[in-house]
Amino acid sequence: MNIKPIKNLKDYDQALERLEVIFDTKKGSIEGDELEILAILIENYENQHFPIGFPDPIEAIKFRMEQMGYKQSDLAKVVGLKSRASEILNRKRKLSLDMIRQLHESFKIPTDVLIQAY
Repeated sequence: MNIKPIKNLKDYDQALERLEVIFDTKKGSIEGDELEILAILIENYENQHFPIGFPDPIEAIKFRMEQMGYKQSDLAKVVGLKSRASEILNRKRKLSLDMIRQLHESFKIPTDVLIQAY
């Protein structure tokens, strides 16, 4: 086991290659321990160099609606009116604080996502 910090893209690529080789090893074995450590190092490097931001609030609402099999009428029940739901989905109306709370409660979308500017 030759583990070292991932400092650059070359180190990152080498770590990914090694991870692929030992991916199916048994937990508790030497290679299994190496796999766990490599996964942590890779995740840390990715979080620092390839951060993933929050999704757009409206896209998050649309995605959650699709996941839950909801239609615009279901959104209207949460935000008050069908026309308001249409305006929100078409980005013609901003989300109010009350709407954000209701969407968080009903659709379980994190408030950190919903409060972003769009």
